[in-house]
Amino acid sequence: MPAHEISRSAILAALRAIEDPELGTDIVELGLVYAVGISDDGTVRIEMTTTTRFCPASAFIAEAVKARTEEIAGVSAATVDTVYEPAWSPEMIGRLPGK
Repeated sequence: MPAHEISRSAILAALRAIEDPELGTDIVELGLVYAVGISDDGTVRIEMTTTTRFCPASAFIAEAVKARTEEIAGVSAATVDTVYEPAWSPEMIGRLPGK
């Protein structure tokens, strides 16, 4: 699949399979995924956060995001940037990420 055919919705669907281990809800529904960027060369950049700055599962979640994204047809590589601004809050639950 050409990179230009990689859909944001396919990426979000793949990420919905990753649950926050403490809350038992997927990271997209929790609003932990802040942005999804897709380059012409098939590189995908995910900007996300965790529920707390020192979340013990942050490395596990980031690795799962990278792995699930790279399984999508047409994705050549994925990078995951964990950010803490803005800080996550329960009001973010249900918010879809930007581009």
